[in-house]
Amino acid sequence: MGHGRPGSAPQTEKREWFARLIAGGVSNAEACRIVGVNPRTGKRWRHGRTITSGRGVRLHYPPVIAAGKPEVSARYLSEDERVRIADLHRAGHAVRAIATELCRSPATVSRELRRNRDPDGGGYRPFTAQRLAARRRARPGRGKLVGDGVLRAFVAERLGKRWSPEQISAALPGEFPDDPERHLVHETIYQAIYRPQLGGLRRDLPKVLRSGRRRRKPHRRPDARRAGSLVEMTMIDQRPAEAIDRAVAGHWEGDLITGAANRSAIGTLVERNSRFTILLHLPGGRHTAEDVRDALVAAMAQVPAALRRSLTWDQGKELALHAEIAQALGMPVFFCEPHSPWQRPSNENTNGLLRQYFPKGTDLRVHRAETLAAVATELNERPRKVLGWDTPTVWLGVSLRAPRRR
Repeated sequence: MGHGRPGSAPQTEKREWFARLIAGGVSNAEACRIVGVNPRTGKRWRHGRTITSGRGVRLHYPPVIAAGKPEVSARYLSEDERVRIADLHRAGHAVRAIATELCRSPATVSRELRRNRDPDGGGYRPFTAQRLAARRRARPGRGKLVGDGVLRAFVAERLGKRWSPEQISAALPGEFPDDPERHLVHETIYQAIYRPQLGGLRRDLPKVLRSGRRRRKPHRRPDARRAGSLVEMTMIDQRPAEAIDRAVAGHWEGDLITGAANRSAIGTLVERNSRFTILLHLPGGRHTAEDVRDALVAAMAQVPAALRRSLTWDQGKELALHAEIAQALGMPVFFCEPHSPWQRPSNENTNGLLRQYFPKGTDLRVHRAETLAAVATELNERPRKVLGWDTPTVWLGVSLRAPRRR
Protein backbone atom coordinates (compact mmCIF):
# COMPACT_ATOMS: atom_id res chain seq x y z
CA MET A 1 0.00 0.00 0.00
CA GLY A 2 1.36 3.42 -0.94
CA HIS A 3 2.05 6.16 1.55
CA GLY A 4 0.82 9.73 1.67
CA ARG A 5 -2.65 8.96 0.35
CA PRO A 6 -5.60 11.13 1.44
CA GLY A 7 -7.58 10.04 4.47
CA SER A 8 -10.67 7.98 4.08
CA ALA A 9 -14.07 9.52 3.55
CA PRO A 10 -15.24 8.96 7.17
CA GLN A 11 -12.21 10.94 8.46
CA THR A 12 -13.01 13.76 6.05
CA GLU A 13 -16.57 13.81 7.34
CA LYS A 14 -15.28 13.92 10.89
CA ARG A 15 -13.08 16.90 10.09
CA GLU A 16 -16.00 18.77 8.57
CA TRP A 17 -18.20 17.90 11.56
CA PHE A 18 -15.42 19.00 13.92
CA ALA A 19 -15.04 22.29 12.03
CA ARG A 20 -18.76 23.02 12.34
CA LEU A 21 -18.67 22.37 16.09
CA ILE A 22 -15.65 24.64 16.60
CA ALA A 23 -17.30 27.37 14.52
CA GLY A 24 -20.35 27.04 16.77
CA GLY A 25 -18.28 27.80 19.87
CA VAL A 26 -17.80 24.24 21.17
CA SER A 27 -14.49 23.68 22.97
CA ASN A 28 -11.76 21.53 21.42
CA ALA A 29 -12.13 18.80 24.05
CA GLU A 30 -15.91 18.64 23.72
CA ALA A 31 -15.80 18.66 19.90
CA CYS A 32 -13.28 15.81 19.92
CA ARG A 33 -15.47 13.82 22.29
CA ILE A 34 -18.55 14.31 20.10
CA VAL A 35 -16.76 13.47 16.86
CA GLY A 36 -14.83 10.59 18.39
CA VAL A 37 -11.19 11.60 17.90
CA ASN A 38 -8.25 12.12 20.24
CA PRO A 39 -7.92 15.71 21.55
CA ARG A 40 -4.43 15.84 20.05
CA THR A 41 -5.93 15.14 16.65
CA GLY A 42 -8.34 18.02 17.12
CA LYS A 43 -5.48 20.39 17.99
CA ARG A 44 -3.59 19.34 14.88
CA TRP A 45 -6.68 19.92 12.76
CA ARG A 46 -7.06 23.40 14.21
CA HIS A 47 -3.45 24.59 14.38
CA GLY A 48 -1.45 22.36 12.05
CA ARG A 49 1.85 20.92 13.20
CA THR A 50 5.57 20.97 12.46
CA ILE A 51 7.61 17.78 12.62
CA THR A 52 11.20 16.80 11.92
CA SER A 53 11.61 13.97 9.41
CA GLY A 54 14.12 11.16 9.74
CA ARG A 55 16.48 13.14 7.51
CA GLY A 56 16.33 16.15 9.82
CA VAL A 57 14.06 18.19 7.56
CA ARG A 58 11.36 20.23 9.29
CA LEU A 59 7.98 19.67 7.67
CA HIS A 60 4.96 21.85 8.33
CA TYR A 61 1.42 20.54 7.92
CA PRO A 62 -1.04 23.44 7.73
CA PRO A 63 -4.38 23.44 9.58
CA VAL A 64 -7.13 21.54 7.82
CA ILE A 65 -9.78 23.85 9.29
CA ALA A 66 -9.89 27.25 7.67
CA ALA A 67 -10.20 30.18 10.00
CA GLY A 68 -13.67 31.66 10.00
CA LYS A 69 -14.44 35.22 9.02
CA PRO A 70 -13.55 37.39 12.01
CA GLU A 71 -16.49 38.91 13.81
CA VAL A 72 -16.59 42.70 13.56
CA SER A 73 -17.15 44.47 16.83
CA ALA A 74 -20.46 46.27 17.28
CA ARG A 75 -18.55 49.44 18.08
CA TYR A 76 -17.85 49.79 14.35
CA LEU A 77 -20.54 51.08 12.02
CA SER A 78 -22.30 48.33 10.08
CA GLU A 79 -23.24 48.45 6.41
CA ASP A 80 -26.91 48.95 7.33
CA GLU A 81 -26.00 51.91 9.51
CA ARG A 82 -23.99 53.44 6.68
CA VAL A 83 -26.98 53.10 4.34
CA ARG A 84 -29.11 54.89 6.94
CA ILE A 85 -26.51 57.65 7.31
CA ALA A 86 -26.49 58.17 3.54
CA ASP A 87 -30.30 58.39 3.38
CA LEU A 88 -30.58 60.85 6.25
CA HIS A 89 -27.63 62.94 5.05
CA ARG A 90 -29.15 63.14 1.56
CA ALA A 91 -32.44 64.23 3.10
CA GLY A 92 -30.68 67.17 4.75
CA HIS A 93 -30.59 65.98 8.36
CA ALA A 94 -27.91 67.44 10.61
CA VAL A 95 -25.12 65.30 12.06
CA ARG A 96 -26.62 65.35 15.56
CA ALA A 97 -30.02 64.29 14.25
CA ILE A 98 -28.45 61.38 12.37
CA ALA A 99 -26.49 60.37 15.48
CA THR A 100 -29.65 60.43 17.60
CA GLU A 101 -31.46 58.27 15.05
CA LEU A 102 -28.65 55.67 15.11
CA CYS A 103 -27.95 55.93 18.86
CA ARG A 104 -24.35 56.82 18.00
CA SER A 105 -22.06 59.65 19.02
CA PRO A 106 -22.22 62.75 16.79
CA ALA A 107 -18.42 62.52 16.52
CA THR A 108 -18.77 59.01 15.03
CA VAL A 109 -21.18 60.22 12.34
CA SER A 110 -19.12 63.33 11.60
CA ARG A 111 -15.93 61.29 11.26
CA GLU A 112 -17.69 58.76 9.03
CA LEU A 113 -18.92 61.44 6.62
CA ARG A 114 -15.48 63.03 6.51
CA ARG A 115 -13.21 59.96 6.23
CA ASN A 116 -15.20 57.65 4.01
CA ARG A 117 -16.31 59.91 1.18
CA ASP A 118 -16.12 58.52 -2.33
CA PRO A 119 -12.56 59.39 -3.49
CA ASP A 120 -13.81 59.95 -7.07
CA GLY A 121 -17.11 61.80 -6.71
CA GLY A 122 -16.55 63.32 -3.28
CA GLY A 123 -20.02 62.37 -2.06
CA TYR A 124 -20.91 59.87 0.65
CA ARG A 125 -21.82 56.46 -0.79
CA PRO A 126 -22.57 53.79 1.84
CA PHE A 127 -21.17 50.75 0.02
CA THR A 128 -18.01 52.58 -0.97
CA ALA A 129 -17.68 53.75 2.63
CA GLN A 130 -18.07 50.17 3.86
CA ARG A 131 -15.24 48.99 1.56
CA LEU A 132 -12.97 51.85 2.61
CA ALA A 133 -13.57 51.17 6.31
CA ALA A 134 -13.01 47.42 5.90
CA ARG A 135 -9.78 47.99 3.98
CA ARG A 136 -8.52 50.40 6.62
CA ARG A 137 -9.46 48.05 9.45
CA ALA A 138 -7.70 45.08 7.83
CA ARG A 139 -4.45 46.97 7.27
CA PRO A 140 -1.71 44.91 8.96
CA GLY A 141 0.42 46.82 11.41
CA ARG A 142 4.14 46.35 11.90
CA GLY A 143 5.13 45.73 15.48
CA LYS A 144 8.00 47.58 17.11
CA LEU A 145 10.06 44.40 17.36
CA VAL A 146 9.86 43.73 13.62
CA GLY A 147 11.49 46.95 12.55
CA ASP A 148 14.00 47.41 15.39
CA GLY A 149 16.83 44.89 15.39
CA VAL A 150 18.43 46.25 18.55
CA LEU A 151 15.19 46.05 20.51
CA ARG A 152 14.42 42.61 19.10
CA ALA A 153 17.88 41.32 20.09
CA PHE A 154 17.48 42.68 23.64
CA VAL A 155 14.10 40.98 24.08
CA ALA A 156 15.27 37.68 22.55
CA GLU A 157 18.37 37.61 24.76
CA ARG A 158 16.31 38.10 27.94
CA LEU A 159 13.80 35.49 26.85
CA GLY A 160 16.71 33.10 26.35
CA LYS A 161 17.65 33.76 29.99
CA ARG A 162 14.11 32.79 31.04
CA TRP A 163 13.03 36.32 31.89
CA SER A 164 9.29 36.83 31.86
CA PRO A 165 7.76 39.36 29.42
CA GLU A 166 6.81 41.55 32.37
CA GLN A 167 10.40 41.56 33.68
CA ILE A 168 11.67 42.51 30.22
CA SER A 169 9.09 45.28 29.92
CA ALA A 170 10.19 46.70 33.30
CA ALA A 171 13.88 46.62 32.24
CA LEU A 172 13.44 48.48 28.94
CA PRO A 173 13.16 52.04 30.37
CA GLY A 174 16.47 51.50 32.18
CA GLU A 175 18.16 50.07 29.08
CA PHE A 176 16.82 52.77 26.74
CA PRO A 177 16.09 55.76 29.04
CA ASP A 178 16.12 58.37 26.27
CA ASP A 179 14.23 56.34 23.68
CA PRO A 180 10.56 55.86 24.68
CA GLU A 181 9.86 54.29 21.29
CA ARG A 182 11.69 51.22 22.58
CA HIS A 183 9.55 50.91 25.70
CA LEU A 184 7.08 48.03 25.38
CA VAL A 185 4.23 46.75 27.45
CA HIS A 186 4.55 43.07 28.29
CA GLU A 187 1.53 42.18 26.12
CA THR A 188 3.56 43.19 23.04
CA ILE A 189 6.23 40.66 23.99
CA TYR A 190 3.62 37.97 24.60
CA GLN A 191 2.21 38.64 21.13
CA ALA A 192 5.69 38.33 19.64
CA ILE A 193 6.10 34.94 21.31
CA TYR A 194 2.72 33.62 20.28
CA ARG A 195 2.84 35.12 16.76
CA PRO A 196 6.51 35.37 15.72
CA GLN A 197 5.56 36.26 12.14
CA LEU A 198 4.23 39.57 13.50
CA GLY A 199 6.73 40.10 16.30
CA GLY A 200 9.93 39.20 14.50
CA LEU A 201 11.11 36.61 17.04
CA ARG A 202 12.56 33.31 15.86
CA ARG A 203 10.42 30.21 16.04
CA ASP A 204 13.39 28.15 17.19
CA LEU A 205 13.67 30.00 20.50
CA PRO A 206 13.35 27.61 23.45
CA LYS A 207 10.12 27.38 25.34
CA VAL A 208 10.64 30.74 26.93
CA LEU A 209 7.46 31.03 28.99
CA ARG A 210 7.22 29.24 32.31
CA SER A 211 4.01 27.63 31.11
CA GLY A 212 5.90 26.16 28.12
CA ARG A 213 3.11 27.29 25.78
CA ARG A 214 3.65 28.76 22.35
CA ARG A 215 -0.03 29.38 21.78
CA ARG A 216 -2.22 31.54 23.94
CA LYS A 217 -4.74 29.60 25.95
CA PRO A 218 -8.16 30.76 24.76
CA HIS A 219 -10.38 32.50 27.28
CA ARG A 220 -14.13 32.74 27.10
CA ARG A 221 -15.77 36.11 26.85
CA PRO A 222 -17.21 37.20 30.22
CA ASP A 223 -20.74 37.04 28.81
CA ALA A 224 -20.27 33.66 27.11
CA ARG A 225 -22.32 30.90 28.65
CA ARG A 226 -20.12 28.03 29.78
CA ALA A 227 -21.24 24.58 28.66
CA GLY A 228 -23.11 22.88 31.48
CA SER A 229 -23.50 26.06 33.54
CA LEU A 230 -26.48 26.43 35.84
CA VAL A 231 -29.56 28.24 34.64
CA GLU A 232 -32.18 30.38 36.37
CA MET A 233 -30.07 30.85 39.49
CA THR A 234 -31.22 33.10 42.32
CA MET A 235 -28.11 34.83 43.62
CA ILE A 236 -27.09 35.26 47.24
CA ASP A 237 -27.77 39.01 47.26
CA GLN A 238 -31.49 38.17 47.12
CA ARG A 239 -31.34 36.04 50.25
CA PRO A 240 -33.50 37.34 53.17
CA ALA A 241 -31.85 39.61 55.72
CA GLU A 242 -32.68 37.13 58.51
CA ALA A 243 -30.34 34.62 56.81
CA ILE A 244 -27.52 37.11 56.56
CA ASP A 245 -27.44 38.06 60.25
CA ARG A 246 -28.25 34.52 61.48
CA ALA A 247 -31.24 35.88 63.39
CA VAL A 248 -33.49 32.89 62.64
CA ALA A 249 -32.74 29.18 62.42
CA GLY A 250 -33.50 27.31 59.22
CA HIS A 251 -31.06 28.82 56.73
CA TRP A 252 -28.55 26.28 55.46
CA GLU A 253 -25.27 26.27 53.54
CA GLY A 254 -24.22 23.30 51.44
CA ASP A 255 -21.29 21.91 49.51
CA LEU A 256 -19.45 18.72 48.58
CA ILE A 257 -16.15 17.48 49.91
CA THR A 258 -14.49 15.28 47.33
CA GLY A 259 -12.06 12.40 47.47
CA ALA A 260 -9.11 11.35 45.34
CA ALA A 261 -9.32 12.62 41.74
CA ASN A 262 -12.86 13.90 42.47
CA ARG A 263 -14.17 10.37 41.98
CA SER A 264 -16.07 10.28 45.27
CA ALA A 265 -17.86 12.83 47.42
CA ILE A 266 -19.84 13.49 50.59
CA GLY A 267 -22.48 16.21 50.78
CA THR A 268 -22.35 18.63 53.70
CA LEU A 269 -25.17 20.82 55.03
CA VAL A 270 -24.68 23.32 57.86
CA GLU A 271 -27.41 25.37 59.53
CA ARG A 272 -26.21 28.98 59.87
CA ASN A 273 -27.75 29.81 63.24
CA SER A 274 -26.75 26.69 65.19
CA ARG A 275 -23.93 25.23 63.03
CA PHE A 276 -25.87 21.95 63.07
CA THR A 277 -24.40 19.59 60.45
CA ILE A 278 -26.01 16.98 58.19
CA LEU A 279 -23.89 14.72 55.98
CA LEU A 280 -25.26 13.34 52.72
CA HIS A 281 -24.30 9.80 51.79
CA LEU A 282 -23.84 9.47 48.02
CA PRO A 283 -23.89 5.75 47.13
CA GLY A 284 -20.81 4.73 45.22
CA GLY A 285 -19.42 8.22 45.65
CA ARG A 286 -21.39 9.39 42.61
CA HIS A 287 -22.12 13.11 42.75
CA THR A 288 -24.15 13.80 39.65
CA ALA A 289 -26.99 16.31 39.83
CA GLU A 290 -29.50 13.47 40.15
CA ASP A 291 -27.59 11.77 43.00
CA VAL A 292 -27.17 15.02 44.95
CA ARG A 293 -30.83 15.95 44.42
CA ASP A 294 -32.05 12.60 45.73
CA ALA A 295 -29.74 12.59 48.76
CA LEU A 296 -30.47 16.21 49.66
CA VAL A 297 -34.24 15.88 49.39
CA ALA A 298 -34.23 12.64 51.42
CA ALA A 299 -32.14 14.19 54.20
CA MET A 300 -33.92 17.54 54.41
CA ALA A 301 -37.35 15.93 54.30
CA GLN A 302 -36.59 14.66 57.83
CA VAL A 303 -36.08 18.25 59.02
CA PRO A 304 -39.14 20.17 60.31
CA ALA A 305 -40.58 22.58 57.76
CA ALA A 306 -39.87 25.49 60.12
CA LEU A 307 -36.16 24.73 59.69
CA ARG A 308 -36.27 24.68 55.90
CA ARG A 309 -36.11 28.40 55.13
CA SER A 310 -33.32 28.55 52.53
CA LEU A 311 -30.28 26.76 51.14
CA THR A 312 -27.12 28.48 49.86
CA TRP A 313 -24.70 26.62 47.57
CA ASP A 314 -21.81 27.43 45.28
CA GLN A 315 -22.22 27.18 41.50
CA GLY A 316 -21.18 23.55 41.23
CA LYS A 317 -22.93 21.54 38.52
CA GLU A 318 -23.99 19.00 41.12
CA LEU A 319 -26.86 21.39 41.95
CA ALA A 320 -28.09 21.72 38.37
CA LEU A 321 -31.49 20.40 39.51
CA HIS A 322 -31.91 23.12 42.13
CA ALA A 323 -35.41 23.96 40.90
CA GLU A 324 -36.58 20.41 41.62
CA ILE A 325 -34.95 20.54 45.07
CA ALA A 326 -36.65 23.83 45.90
CA GLN A 327 -40.02 22.51 44.76
CA ALA A 328 -39.73 19.22 46.65
CA LEU A 329 -38.69 20.85 49.92
CA GLY A 330 -40.54 24.16 49.70
CA MET A 331 -37.19 25.84 50.34
CA PRO A 332 -35.60 28.44 48.03
CA VAL A 333 -32.06 27.82 46.82
CA PHE A 334 -29.55 30.68 46.53
CA PHE A 335 -26.16 30.64 44.83
CA CYS A 336 -22.87 32.28 45.77
CA GLU A 337 -20.84 34.35 43.35
CA PRO A 338 -18.20 32.35 41.44
CA HIS A 339 -15.05 31.53 43.42
CA SER A 340 -16.45 33.05 46.63
CA PRO A 341 -16.28 30.39 49.36
CA TRP A 342 -16.36 33.09 52.04
CA GLN A 343 -20.04 33.56 51.22
CA ARG A 344 -20.60 30.15 52.87
CA PRO A 345 -18.42 30.65 55.96
CA SER A 346 -20.10 28.15 58.28
CA ASN A 347 -20.01 25.44 55.65
CA GLU A 348 -16.37 26.10 54.76
CA ASN A 349 -15.37 25.97 58.42
CA THR A 350 -17.24 22.71 58.93
CA ASN A 351 -15.66 21.19 55.82
CA GLY A 352 -12.27 21.91 57.41
CA LEU A 353 -13.34 20.06 60.56
CA LEU A 354 -14.60 17.15 58.48
CA ARG A 355 -11.20 16.69 56.85
CA GLN A 356 -10.04 15.29 60.21
CA TYR A 357 -12.38 12.39 59.52
CA PHE A 358 -12.18 12.31 55.72
CA PRO A 359 -8.65 13.39 54.64
CA LYS A 360 -8.04 14.83 51.21
CA GLY A 361 -6.86 12.41 48.57
CA THR A 362 -8.67 9.41 50.07
CA ASP A 363 -11.47 7.33 48.63
CA LEU A 364 -14.70 8.51 50.27
CA ARG A 365 -16.69 5.61 48.82
CA VAL A 366 -15.50 3.37 51.68
CA HIS A 367 -17.60 5.28 54.23
CA ARG A 368 -21.08 3.90 54.85
CA ALA A 369 -24.14 6.00 55.69
CA GLU A 370 -23.88 4.87 59.33
CA THR A 371 -20.34 6.23 59.51
CA LEU A 372 -21.42 9.60 58.18
CA ALA A 373 -24.27 9.77 60.69
CA ALA A 374 -21.87 9.01 63.54
CA VAL A 375 -19.44 11.73 62.44
CA ALA A 376 -22.27 14.28 62.14
CA THR A 377 -23.51 13.38 65.63
CA GLU A 378 -20.00 13.80 67.04
CA LEU A 379 -19.71 17.27 65.51
CA ASN A 380 -23.20 18.29 66.64
CA GLU A 381 -22.48 17.28 70.23
CA ARG A 382 -19.17 19.17 70.37
CA PRO A 383 -19.35 22.47 72.39
CA ARG A 384 -18.72 25.58 70.31
CA LYS A 385 -17.28 28.87 71.55
CA VAL A 386 -19.41 30.82 69.05
CA LEU A 387 -22.51 29.28 70.67
CA GLY A 388 -21.47 30.22 74.20
CA TRP A 389 -20.16 26.66 74.65
CA ASP A 390 -23.52 25.15 73.80
CA THR A 391 -23.62 22.32 71.30
CA PRO A 392 -25.25 22.65 67.88
CA THR A 393 -27.84 20.05 68.87
CA VAL A 394 -28.88 21.98 71.98
CA TRP A 395 -28.81 25.32 70.21
CA LEU A 396 -30.99 24.07 67.36
CA GLY A 397 -33.52 22.61 69.78
CA VAL A 398 -33.78 25.88 71.69
CA SER A 399 -34.04 27.82 68.41
CA LEU A 400 -37.07 25.77 67.44
CA ARG A 401 -38.87 26.89 70.58
CA ALA A 402 -37.58 30.48 70.88
CA PRO A 403 -35.21 31.69 68.09
CA ARG A 404 -32.09 33.36 69.43
CA ARG A 405 -29.95 35.92 67.68
CA ARG A 406 -26.36 34.95 66.97
